[in-house]
Amino acid sequence: MHDLSTTRRGWSLRRRNISIVAASLVTVAAMVALTYAAVPLYRLFCQVTGFAGTTQVAASAPGAVGSKVMTVRFDANVAPGLAWRFTAPSPVEVQLGEERLVTFAATNIGSEPALGTATFNVTPLQIGKYFNKIQCFCFTEQLLLPGESKEFPVSFFVDPSIAEDDDGKGVTAITLSYTFFNKGRPALEEYLRTHRVAVSATSAVGAVEKR
Repeated sequence: MHDLSTTRRGWSLRRRNISIVAASLVTVAAMVALTYAAVPLYRLFCQVTGFAGTTQVAASAPGAVGSKVMTVRFDANVAPGLAWRFTAPSPVEVQLGEERLVTFAATNIGSEPALGTATFNVTPLQIGKYFNKIQCFCFTEQLLLPGESKEFPVSFFVDPSIAEDDDGKGVTAITLSYTFFNKGRPALEEYLRTHRVAVSATSAVGAVEKR
């Protein structure tokens, strides 16, 4: 009888331990899932609210509205590890709702091909929700061969509703800033394979001249 009672207690203890382990595994799995979901959810939050200078995306501009004129300045940066010269267009003045097209430019001043991608933000940060981009090169892989130059157009407008916002109606100047980062050797090699781009030390310049 004593042995049977001991056996039952042993099985009960094992079941309890198994339940604890299972619950712990479920918790860990849920935390991992939330970690992976956090990035897209945070990005969606920024896109909707304009938080951290995140701009909006639009298919077209509504057209000029009212008489208020906004000065838009542009900033171009290159992160360490990318041998590019990246230049911004001159400032422009736009009416609210007016579509404007500007062009950034980059040149590979290094001796090797490089694959870059650009991030962006708008300042003042709270104005991101009113800055709408119709065409943009951000987050798109860009390949530049040694000595090659490319232009990157950006089409945008400032939402007229900024004039009715307490945080925005006093703003007269906006800065749109881009930073190019090197995607690294593995991404470059994959890009060259996928796009069937052949590059060699002797043909790089010729390939650029043919473009």
